Amino acid sequence: MKYDELAFFNQQLAGMLKSGIPLEGALRQLCLTMEQGRLRQEFEHLEADLAKGVPLREALAARRLPEFYVKMVQAGAQSNDLPGMLTLLANYYQKLNNIWVRLKGLMVYPAIVLAAALALSVFFALFIASLSEGVPGLIEEVLEGMQVRVGLTVSLWLPALVIAVIGAAFMLVYFVPAFRRSVRWRLPGFKEAGLSQVASMTGLMLESGTNLNSALGLLHDIESGTPAGAEIARWQSRLAGGHAKFAEMTSGSRVFPPLFCWLVSGGGEDLAEGFRRAAEIYHARALYRIEMLLYVALPASVLMLGIMIFCQLYPVVQIFIPMANMLDMLGGS
Repeated sequence: MKYDELAFFNQQLAGMLKSGIPLEGALRQLCLTMEQGRLRQEFEHLEADLAKGVPLREALAARRLPEFYVKMVQAGAQSNDLPGMLTLLANYYQKLNNIWVRLKGLMVYPAIVLAAALALSVFFALFIASLSEGVPGLIEEVLEGMQVRVGLTVSLWLPALVIAVIGAAFMLVYFVPAFRRSVRWRLPGFKEAGLSQVASMTGLMLESGTNLNSALGLLHDIESGTPAGAEIARWQSRLAGGHAKFAEMTSGSRVFPPLFCWLVSGGGEDLAEGFRRAAEIYHARALYRIEMLLYVALPASVLMLGIMIFCQLYPVVQIFIPMANMLDMLGGS
């Protein structure tokens, strides 16, 4: 789901509700202005359910929208401040979109280099293999004389195989949500973005009147299967055991750094303010880390491409230089 589209939709919907337009009519009009896609379909179905008299809570629960979004809209409706909650959600998804657009841009350089390296590697392997077919006996003699233990075929195709494996791992992380959710808590830039997202979600839930235990429960469901999810489950256990202070509850945390816990604890009794502060700090840290990685990604990718080409051509050069000398000697005789 496109976060920028969801953020813009919420901004427009909040403005229309503040001006007195009924929710069903506002949804109908906004859907007409949206591009065809999953988000438009979900809101069209939501408007249709509301027009039939289905309560908003039930209509939202039936839609395939982000779980956090559904819970927050339900909380906003229950507190009779739906426009205010939609505005907060619009800001949240706008910041989330800014971070993830940069993170996706960060992955473009490695993806391009991997594709280029694989294409070049396969090209060199096929080209050199076609040359070797013309003089197979001579190549075997050269290989025997040089005491080369690794066959020419392995020398040619091993770099391409390595690049293909790396590319497959990259695609697996990018397209499989389970792998992506787990890896993002271990990579620089991605982890700071995850910390900012968790802090923003928690701050919004606490500000809407959700108690800390319920907020942690929803966070655990959202981050299920990730290192953060296991850590949040431990927080819940400690909270149930009587550790009401956030510093005690998060003591010894390995996923959430001390700075994060200190920022949240600095809010005192107002944990919502502490989480908002942590969200702002880690949002800025994520953007800074991503910018630094972007400066490093291009030269590092070019260097990796050069190393791959060198590793592939070096054994071939070792073979063809003696072969060229032998051809020169044969021609002279």
